[in-house]
Amino acid sequence: MLLESIDVVVIGGGQAGLSTGYYLRSESRKFIILDHSQEIGHSWKDRYDSLTLFTPRKYSSLPGLPLEGDPWGYPTKDEMAAYLKLYQEHFAIPVQLETEVRRLSYAMGRFLITTNKGTWLAQQVVVATGPFQTPFIPPFAQSLSPEVFHIHTADYRNVEMLPEQGEVLVIGGGNSGAQIALEISQKKQVYLSVGHHIQYLPYRLLGRSLFWWYERIGLLRKSPKSWIGRRFIKKKDPLYGFDLRMAIASGTVKLLNRATSASGRLVSFADGSFQKPSTIIWATGFRADYPWICIPEVFDHNQTVIHERGVTWIPGLYFVGLPWQSSRGSALIGWVHRDARFISGMIAQYGERYANEDNSYEDLSSHGS
Repeated sequence: MLLESIDVVVIGGGQAGLSTGYYLRSESRKFIILDHSQEIGHSWKDRYDSLTLFTPRKYSSLPGLPLEGDPWGYPTKDEMAAYLKLYQEHFAIPVQLETEVRRLSYAMGRFLITTNKGTWLAQQVVVATGPFQTPFIPPFAQSLSPEVFHIHTADYRNVEMLPEQGEVLVIGGGNSGAQIALEISQKKQVYLSVGHHIQYLPYRLLGRSLFWWYERIGLLRKSPKSWIGRRFIKKKDPLYGFDLRMAIASGTVKLLNRATSASGRLVSFADGSFQKPSTIIWATGFRADYPWICIPEVFDHNQTVIHERGVTWIPGLYFVGLPWQSSRGSALIGWVHRDARFISGMIAQYGERYANEDNSYEDLSSHGS
């Protein structure tokens, strides 16, 4: 049974979805944002306690509402969660919470969005679920002994939840892995496994935030097709600040090579060395996961979304918040609005074709089953 027909359904109520909603609302378009969480900002609130953004507040807000506080200070994850909730309330962006999208299908030029609360019928759909969907843990983790406590950063909150005894191995050298390794090193011996050369960058250069300089030279606006984009898209993200480098130099955090395998309590590394940690933190990132999108044409043979600046081959289907969607900043909170604004413009163009169309959708109800 159809719950309701509507112009646009946005799937995901994080920064990408809310940015899209901001522009759709300014155009007085009939839309709804569907989000599985109990409250706006939950995806931030649910991350590890010490999480702090590496972008200053000036570059960590959405269009129309600056983040309060020192513009050159760095917001915490709870601050971001509260800000997103305030943002939704401030602009009265329509959101339906606790709504799990179970199936997105396409037939006869319309989309059927099946959820745990009924089915929506829409002319257009924006997938704004972001890049952090399914935690990735290397398959060799299955060979670990049950005696080894291991947890992904998605489930890690603080050091108190870890076993009291034994050494800790953090696998993964991104910003989350670095922050967590530093936090744990204050109470435990920590090893950090990294499979690449770590590039450290300062928070500030010549008295200004590094992101001020990025904006000045337009670095975060560079297209993935530009020569700079082609170069940077293959590189690992840098670590901001030098705390980890100092901790490694002092021996507080011990640096190890890339983890390659495990057997029982033993973890082996690419250089032939090994460790027997009592605890492992998987800072190995996330993978995109769209099993609920039942439109095969959206993906290539690697299940990667096929798109041009977030516009797919399926008329009326878009993505916002993908890494490198149109630029280096596409997946960052302070820059996602550029893609959201572009997609809202595409939605307006496409919607004009249906301005005078009869809204009789009864014949479509059987196509989503």
